[in-house]
Amino acid sequence: MTQMTRRTAVGALLAISGRAAFAGAPEVSMRPLLRPENAAVRATTSELIAGARLGGKIGFVVANAVTGELLEAHNPLLALPPASVTKSLTAQYALEALGPTHRFHTRLIATGAITNGRLDGDLLLVGGGDPHLDTNDLAEMVEALKAAGLRRVNGRFLVSSGGLPHVGRIDPEQPEYLSYNPAVSGLNLNFNRVHFEWKKEGESWDVRMDARTELFHPEVTVAQMEVVERRYPVYTYANGGSTERWTVSEAALGKGGSRWLPVRQPELYAGEVFQSLARLQGIFLPRASVTVEGVSGRVIVDRPSRPLAQVLKAMLRHSTNLTAEVAGLSASRALGYAPRDLASSAQHMNEWMRGRLRLRHPRFVDHSGLSDKSRISASDMVAALLRIGPESTLASILKPMRIRDDLGNLASGSGLRLRAKTGTLNFVSALAGFLERDGTDPLAFAIFASDLPRRAAIPIDDRERPKGAKGWNTQAVRLKWQLLNLWADSHLS
Repeated sequence: MTQMTRRTAVGALLAISGRAAFAGAPEVSMRPLLRPENAAVRATTSELIAGARLGGKIGFVVANAVTGELLEAHNPLLALPPASVTKSLTAQYALEALGPTHRFHTRLIATGAITNGRLDGDLLLVGGGDPHLDTNDLAEMVEALKAAGLRRVNGRFLVSSGGLPHVGRIDPEQPEYLSYNPAVSGLNLNFNRVHFEWKKEGESWDVRMDARTELFHPEVTVAQMEVVERRYPVYTYANGGSTERWTVSEAALGKGGSRWLPVRQPELYAGEVFQSLARLQGIFLPRASVTVEGVSGRVIVDRPSRPLAQVLKAMLRHSTNLTAEVAGLSASRALGYAPRDLASSAQHMNEWMRGRLRLRHPRFVDHSGLSDKSRISASDMVAALLRIGPESTLASILKPMRIRDDLGNLASGSGLRLRAKTGTLNFVSALAGFLERDGTDPLAFAIFASDLPRRAAIPIDDRERPKGAKGWNTQAVRLKWQLLNLWADSHLS
């Protein structure tokens, strides 16, 4: 098929999306012009959906990824939450705005000269958006600072987000203590998480808050924990200005354990950890303070991140929310915008998708998919995948997923290959990507399922593990594998 013919086919799919511009999305399967032999496939698809007993709404589209031919569809225009499938579109947004070789730079900047080991001026730790920066990286920057001859700072030690906005949390409707819902900034450390460890010692508790990696365990005071006698709530949080104050229910602790908690002030967190590591190397710094002023001076240490394509590949594999938000904010900024928060940056991405990918109705409110307020239809999602293409950089960094049978068990010998992004929230399940087998054209597909009334009924403090969510998700995942295997038998044989 020629490029023009393929473009026409993709445009036809987008035209289908456009029918819902001013009307509610249909509640029944769209009837595309399918080959006669696919009538049985449609009947079987309906049986699978009914058998899953998910309640709520389900929408899917599958198309030939080379020709753009629409093969199967059910509620293709119905806009549903994509959850972490959002990250695949954020990745494409960042790849095009920043380029796959882009690197995030974390810098140490001096505003004066170093004489006899003393800096006559301020030292600034300036973030460049690196979402992978960890305590090990800061330790290497301290070593480079020591090699530059610094031993003491006569001025201030300042920390800066480097131009990206500070966002206190990704989704305000999530429980306070979930580590995958941290602050977002240009200066991030350890995915903006602090490690909380507790151990019962007699009648008291040994509590530790640190910025641990496999090499270092520096304790921090910017995040503090108090064990209190109560049963509920398990955690409380208060921003104490320069200190984040947590309390935890003694009844919930058992005899000992640990977990990660989110950091809301990552700039001060990184500054305190850097100060502690510097002290170990004989470098004495004053307590860190945040600056929002423009940064200027001499760069004495510059630490680049891995190339963006590698950062995004890890994001798609591990579904890290912080990486997605930083990548999206950085992309918006690279395109000339000045996003003040995640929602405004997501709106810029929506506009980009309408222009660059020619989508009709993308409605994202963040870049990670953590919020359930984002919406996209299966038709728009597949149209995006068709325009991006199965040979694109994005396709190459999508996570390869092991093939499973209709019951969800690992299957071998099928010859199928799946590169896709999953998405999961409580009572929300999504999957989109490319399914292929040698000798046939690959398929581009999107499957969205959600029971939003059931999700809305969950009390906020129960949203980590609400009753019924695990079983619902198991059934949703099983349905997705049944659909994929059905499509493989029908269209990849």
